[in-house]
Amino acid sequence: MAIARLGQQVRRSYQPHGFCLKLSAVVILGMCFVLVWSIFSSFSVTSQRETFDDIGEAVSAANGKGSDNKLNRKKVEPGLDGKEKKGIELKNDDGNSERLKNGDEKRPQEGLISKGKDGVVGENVNDGGNDQDDADVDGDGDPNGAAVEAENIIDNDDFAGGDNNSKFVVGNEKKQKKSEVSPLFDPKAKYNWKLCNTRSKHNYIPCIDIENGGIMKIQSYRHHERSCPRSDVMCLVPLPHDGYGTPVRWPESKTKILYKNVAHPKLAAFVKTQDWLVDSGEYLTFPLNQSAVSGGIEHYLESIEEMVPDIEWGKNIRLFLDMECKDSSLGSVLLEKDVLTLCFGLKDDMADLAQVALERGFPAIVGPFASRRLPFPSGTIDAIHCGDCSIPWSSSGGKLLLEMNRILRPEGYFILSTKHNTVEGEEALSKLAASICWNILADRADDVSDTGIKIYQKPDTNGIYGLRRKKSPPLCKEDENPDAAWYIPLATCLHPIPEAVEQRGTEWPAEWPARLQTFPEWMTGKEKMAAESQHWKAIVNNSYLTGTGIDWSAVRNVLDMRAIHGGFAAALSDEKVWVMNVVPVHGPDTLPVILERGLMGIYHDWCEAFSSYPRSYDLLHADHLFSRLNGRCREGGAAVVVVVEMDRLVRPGGWAVVRDRVEVVNGLEEILRSLHWEIRMTFVQGKEALLCAQKTLWRPR
Repeated sequence: MAIARLGQQVRRSYQPHGFCLKLSAVVILGMCFVLVWSIFSSFSVTSQRETFDDIGEAVSAANGKGSDNKLNRKKVEPGLDGKEKKGIELKNDDGNSERLKNGDEKRPQEGLISKGKDGVVGENVNDGGNDQDDADVDGDGDPNGAAVEAENIIDNDDFAGGDNNSKFVVGNEKKQKKSEVSPLFDPKAKYNWKLCNTRSKHNYIPCIDIENGGIMKIQSYRHHERSCPRSDVMCLVPLPHDGYGTPVRWPESKTKILYKNVAHPKLAAFVKTQDWLVDSGEYLTFPLNQSAVSGGIEHYLESIEEMVPDIEWGKNIRLFLDMECKDSSLGSVLLEKDVLTLCFGLKDDMADLAQVALERGFPAIVGPFASRRLPFPSGTIDAIHCGDCSIPWSSSGGKLLLEMNRILRPEGYFILSTKHNTVEGEEALSKLAASICWNILADRADDVSDTGIKIYQKPDTNGIYGLRRKKSPPLCKEDENPDAAWYIPLATCLHPIPEAVEQRGTEWPAEWPARLQTFPEWMTGKEKMAAESQHWKAIVNNSYLTGTGIDWSAVRNVLDMRAIHGGFAAALSDEKVWVMNVVPVHGPDTLPVILERGLMGIYHDWCEAFSSYPRSYDLLHADHLFSRLNGRCREGGAAVVVVVEMDRLVRPGGWAVVRDRVEVVNGLEEILRSLHWEIRMTFVQGKEALLCAQKTLWRPR
C-alpha cells in the first residue's frame, strides 16, 4: 500500500512538469546528435579545390586549409612542336587532382587564392567584376524596355553608366526558366571535325565571305553587307597553304611579320606596288619612315597638328578610327603617341591589309560599309581618318558621311586626305559637310606628301542646326535611338547633340591616362564601377599574370568576349597588349562607358561569327559568356558553334581563359580536348569554375 501511495504522489508531481521534461530530453538528444554528426562530418568538409574529373566528391580539408598533396607527373597532349610535353598534376589523398602549368613546380592557383569569411581558401571565380551580370533579357525587340533578370551579387542596373536605359534584344526573345533550358553542351555528343571547304580557304570569315561561287561567277568573294550562312559553321578553318609559323613577338612585329601567316595572291600583287612594305623572303618588313604617304607618317601627323593645334595626339585624341586602313604604319606611329587606332578594313579590301595590321599587333576589324550602321554607339570616337580611301561619301544622300557624324564625338575631327580627287567630288563633299554643319578647320595641300588635307569638326550644340536655310538632312525623331547599331539601317537624319549636363557627350573626356579611371557625371553607379576596376586589377595581377601559366611575352592581341565596363582591359593597361572589348547585343549597353574610358570596343552578337580574320588573337577571355547564351541562338549546338568560332579566332599557340559555371566549363573542356587544345589549368570553387587552355597546330585531315 505504501508503494502504491508513493507511485500516486510521483504521478501527481509529474503532471505539472511533464511537458518541460519531455522538451528538455528532446533538446539534449538533439544536441548530442549534432555533436556526433559534426565530429564525423568534419572529415568531409567540401574544399574549394576540385577537378572536373570528380566534381561531385569533396576534397578533404580542415580549418580552411587544403589537404596535403603529392606531385605526380602526367603526360598531356602533344605540344605545338609535335613533341609530347610533361605536365604536373597535383594529386590529393582522395585521388582528386589539380593540373599545373607545364614545368612549374608550384600550385598554379597560388595567385588565384583568397581567403573568404568562412575561412575556406579559394578564388572568387564568379567575381564581383562581372557579377553585375548583364543577365537575361526579356522583350520583343524593344531596346529601351527590356526587363533584366539580376542573378548575381551586384545588380547590373547599378552599372548602367549611361544616359539611357538601353538594353539590346535581337529578335523576339522570351526568357526561359532555368529548369526548361537544356544543357549547353550535350554530354553524349561525339565530334568529328572537318576542314572548311570555302573559296577564301585559310582566310575564311563567315557572314562576310560569299560561299556560293560554284553556282555563278562573282567578282568579289565578300558580301556588300553582313550576311551569315543559313546553317551553323561547324568546320575548322585550315592553316595557310605553306603552313603557319610562330608569330613575331611584340614589339619586333611592328617592323616585320612572317609572310606565310598572311600570304594571299592579292597581297603579293599589292606589295609589288608599295614601298612601305617589302617582301624580304621569309618576312614581310616595314621600313622605318616609309608609308603610303610621301614624306612619312611622322611628317603627315605633324602637318595635321600644325593645321589644327587643338589636336593633341594622345591627350584629347585617344580613340582614332582609320577607315580602309591601307597603311597600318599610321596606327604604329600613333600608338607611340598613346593614340589607340582601330583599323577598319572594308569588304572590298582584297589585299587583306587589316589582317596585316593584326599580325603586326594593331587593332583591326573587317566588314562591309554600305547600308547599315557600324558597330559603335553614337558620339564616342574622338577622330576619324580617311586617307585616300575609295568610300563614296556623297552618294546615297550622304548616308555614309551621316554615319561618321553619328559615331563622331561632339567637337570630334574628321580628317580626309586625297591625292587624286576630282573637282566634282570635292564640291559634293563640301556641300554635304556644310549641310550637317561641320566646320572646316583646314583645307590645304602638303607639298612634301603631295596630298590634299581637309580637317572638319563636328559642332557641339544643336543651335547651329536651326540656322540652316535648308533643313536637309532633317533632325532625327526623339524616339530614334542613336546608339542602336546592330543590323540597323543607315539613317538620313541628324541625331541631336546632347546638351544636358547629365547626358553623355556634353563634355570632352579627361586627358589620357587620367581618362581611364575618370567617371563623368553622366555615369551612374560610379562607385561600383571603380570597385569593379580594382577587383579586376587584383584578379589580373594575382591570377592571370602569375597563376595560369600563360606566356604573356607572346600575347599582344586580346579579345574580351563579354566586357562589362572594361575593367579587365583597364587592368591590363600597363601590359604590352591591346584589348578589343566586345559588348554582346543581348545585354545592357555599356559600350559607351568603355569608349569613354579610352578603351577600344564594339558591339557583337556571339550567335554569329566575329568580324575578323582567322588567327587574329593571342588570347580570348570569356567571363560567363556561355551561360548567357543558353536558349538564345539557333536550336542545336549554339554554344558549340561559339567554341568553333573561338578556334577560328585564336592563333595556334594562343590561349583562352574561360570563367563560368561548373557544368558549362566541364562541357567546354571536353569539346576543347576534341579540338586537341591543351588544357593547362582548371580550377573550381563551389558552382563556379575557371579554365585555361592553349590551342595547338592540330587540324583534321
